[in-house]
Amino acid sequence: MSTTRLESAPRTPTPAAHTGTPRQPPKSRNGWLFHGLMIPFTLLWISPMVFVLLIAVRSFDDLAQNGLSSLPSSFTLGNFATAGGEGNLNRAMVNSLLVTVPAVVLSLALASMAAFALSRYAIPGRNAILLVMLAGNLLPPQILLVPVARIMDSLGIADTLTGLIAIHVGFGLGFYTFVLHGFMSTIPKEITEAATIDGAGAGQIYLRIILPLCRPALAALAALASTWIYNDLIWALTVLRTETRFPVTAALLNLQGGFTSQYNVVAAGSVLAAIPTAIVFFAFQRQFVSGLLVGSNK
Repeated sequence: MSTTRLESAPRTPTPAAHTGTPRQPPKSRNGWLFHGLMIPFTLLWISPMVFVLLIAVRSFDDLAQNGLSSLPSSFTLGNFATAGGEGNLNRAMVNSLLVTVPAVVLSLALASMAAFALSRYAIPGRNAILLVMLAGNLLPPQILLVPVARIMDSLGIADTLTGLIAIHVGFGLGFYTFVLHGFMSTIPKEITEAATIDGAGAGQIYLRIILPLCRPALAALAALASTWIYNDLIWALTVLRTETRFPVTAALLNLQGGFTSQYNVVAAGSVLAAIPTAIVFFAFQRQFVSGLLVGSNK
């Protein structure tokens, strides 16, 4: 009895059954829709900056004859020289940098050390310590102006840039520690345990392992801290009394009072004051965005 071997014919793919679900629009269409909606908002957002920049490069006679809302009929860069020289903005920007750079470095250094200790070691009451440090940032600064001013006077550091640096470090330390603690807590403890087994001490683990892994968070906080400290006005007016020590925000206030009718000089001073923070943001843009997105895919 012979058996025949039947070869199965190749199957042709059958079209998928219609499930009744609506077809998703292509991603390119969604992208064009998103950009189409965001372009008007972007133009609306940058329009005040463009308006100030156009006023800053116009002459006083042009503004007096045609008004602020007219199209510029002149172009000059002398307003920036006037704002920087007669308006003392050049010296004020140096003062702001002398306050911002040390305050940011000291704040992040101390906050990273505190966050490392609180996240890696079983410190009694560490949750309470974090809550107290965070709660200190919830107090409105207006109710602390008089006590802080008297403390500065008693310590002998009133009307000095050192006292202003100390205020920014003290008031920013709690928030920076809280953020860095949350970031360091996501780092696997097996990494530090393996380093401890290999003979690394706490200082080596902190400097060679934890800090490099926290680079995105540190960059994001550095950008935020630089903007906050550089743009501060309330503590500068509380601590400082001598105009030669004023930062750029207080100098802008004096510039507005000294050049009341010369809007082009005031606008030029505002543009000059905004340049350092813009440089910081664009320099740390990639790290800033990555620091904000940390943990979003957890």
